[in-house]
Amino acid sequence: MAPLVVAHRGASHGVAEHTLGAYLEALDVGADGLECDVRLTADGHLVCYHDRSLWRTGSTRSVLSTMDLADLDQLEFASWKNPWADLDDEAPVRDTQLDRMLTLRKLLETVADCGRRVELAIETKHPTRYAGLVERRLVEELRRFGWDRPDSPVRVMSFSYVALQRVERLAPGLRLVMLIDRARHWPVLKPVLGRTWELGPGIDQLTRHPQFARRMQRSGRRLNVWTVNDDAQLQLCLDLGVTTLITDRPAYLLEQLGR
Repeated sequence: MAPLVVAHRGASHGVAEHTLGAYLEALDVGADGLECDVRLTADGHLVCYHDRSLWRTGSTRSVLSTMDLADLDQLEFASWKNPWADLDDEAPVRDTQLDRMLTLRKLLETVADCGRRVELAIETKHPTRYAGLVERRLVEELRRFGWDRPDSPVRVMSFSYVALQRVERLAPGLRLVMLIDRARHWPVLKPVLGRTWELGPGIDQLTRHPQFARRMQRSGRRLNVWTVNDDAQLQLCLDLGVTTLITDRPAYLLEQLGR
């Protein structure tokens, strides 16, 4: 069975990550799923954003968790990707609303309205000042769409074992993915993982540590590998029987897979 192609922060190779524009591009090219990170604003909204600070893509040194959504909505998150766009007279006019802070609810609505089943891989970021409130808010949002049940298109991912335990208690039917960023963590994690939990190893660790890659293959669990962007990485994943490819380049991987 061919692996699913999931767009990492949207089609983020060509479009600014975590913007609505990046996710619409991923849907347009036929991605099987979308991946996002979620953080909680000071007034309790879940938004799609990776970093603790807004400096890298939002051009302000503020910390996201200290700001209300209304204040975040005054910022734009795309000019860092192409800082010379304003000087290009031939560039198409962009809808600036596609470049604003994206709420998780808006992303869920977009997926619900797209006319086909699209998987969602949602990562909760830790540590955070709001601790378990992030997972509670996430499950509440998913419940609005009826996506807190076993037939949900959503899987929740985290590097935090405790965070996944919270989600398992709040919504027992959801698929859970234990993210792994160091091969040496596997011996510690293996004995404590839930029976149905999936694994999310980074492609760099699979590449650098062939023995770790073989252990992942023998685990019998579904593998969600990030971030797969070139031919060699794709081939390694195919050799390992990876079920989900998380990529910045969904159009490229779909093409390589003959889709």
